[in-house]
Amino acid sequence: MPIDEASQRLADVRARIARAARIAGREADAVTLIAISKTHDADAIRPLIHAGQRVFGENRVQEAEGKWPALREAAPDVALHLVGQLQSNKAEDAVALFDAIHSVDRASLVHALARAMDKAGRRPACFLQVNIGDEEQKGGCAVAALPELLAEARAADLPVQGLMCVPPLDLEPAPYFALLASIARDHGLAGLSMGMSGDFETAVTIGATHVRVGTALFGARA
Repeated sequence: MPIDEASQRLADVRARIARAARIAGREADAVTLIAISKTHDADAIRPLIHAGQRVFGENRVQEAEGKWPALREAAPDVALHLVGQLQSNKAEDAVALFDAIHSVDRASLVHALARAMDKAGRRPACFLQVNIGDEEQKGGCAVAALPELLAEARAADLPVQGLMCVPPLDLEPAPYFALLASIARDHGLAGLSMGMSGDFETAVTIGATHVRVGTALFGARA
């Protein structure tokens, strides 16, 4: 992707975030834009870095390990977020590489991450993933199970920043975002990781603090 195209895409997404924030009476800089770079190679990512984007998201530890060390050597101020499912046996690798983990969804992973963080002396921010639409095929803990998972995470001294969700496909996302925001408020959590290319503006109006945008920045998946 040419640098001018990357700059234009980035400017457009930022403008849309700012517009949605204004509608909600929020400041645009209260929203962190995560550029979802999964399946895109380093050559596709560099133009966005050059255009000023500084937070990126990956789905898989192994894929991120293959491309990000060199990219971050050239741009050490870039932050990397894990937004995909995480196996407990990859907890140490994830803690070493990522600055935030958005997919904490079970007690076994809580404890694996706590051990990995203690060992590494590094504590990436964590979001608990909620299966907000109660969909069998999706990751995330059930809404009813969240209080117990949150208690486990807090007892393990995990740095829980907020909640994350992916609403059901092809349904109006606003009620699901509103439900996540309500649950977060009830538990004293400020972070809301919600909203993707097709619905991030809706998410921002409902209080998203982190939006995960891939297609609108990179085009169709590679």
